[in-house]
Amino acid sequence: MLKRKKYSNKEILEKLRRDDRKKKKRLVDKKWIFIVFVIAFLISFVMAFISETTIPNVTLILGLVITLIFILLGVFFDIIGVAVTTADEKVFHSMNAKQVKGAAIAVKLKNNAAKVSSICCDVIGDICGVVSGSAGITISVLLTKALSLKALLVTMLVTSIISVLTICGKAIGKSFAINKSNVILYEFSKFISNFYNPKK
Repeated sequence: MLKRKKYSNKEILEKLRRDDRKKKKRLVDKKWIFIVFVIAFLISFVMAFISETTIPNVTLILGLVITLIFILLGVFFDIIGVAVTTADEKVFHSMNAKQVKGAAIAVKLKNNAAKVSSICCDVIGDICGVVSGSAGITISVLLTKALSLKALLVTMLVTSIISVLTICGKAIGKSFAINKSNVILYEFSKFISNFYNPKK
């Protein structure tokens, strides 16, 4: 049997560096960064405004429901972002050739998968996480007043529950998105096609 040559860690790193140098250097897309900045700011502002103006003025139950909606929104868009990056592009090109409703949008989303994933997972997903966290603090105050408990204990419990729901939701969502990526992208694209036609 042939003995495999053992490479040192230094040799492996040098080979990887050589491969990296061969790659085309991608310039930073300043326009895209600016667009992401604007979108992130606007979405953050709107969500924070909704959270700060509604939750302190509603009942405890409704406040919990609104916070849960923020968590689910984050999980939903995380699923969309993962599905777009993992879906099979060839399937949608074939569907687009047959003029299947939503296929053209699916192809467009796949062609911009990195940007779509960035918006869905990094921008909307993370903003929902931050807003649901701040909403949790408001809920902690409402709970403290309603149940006459220690503020620190209530805040820690509420924050922990929100974190667990967000983390577990996204973990389950990612597995679901990878396994059902084509179906998710198709249904999402079909829904968008009711409001937008890329061929027009």
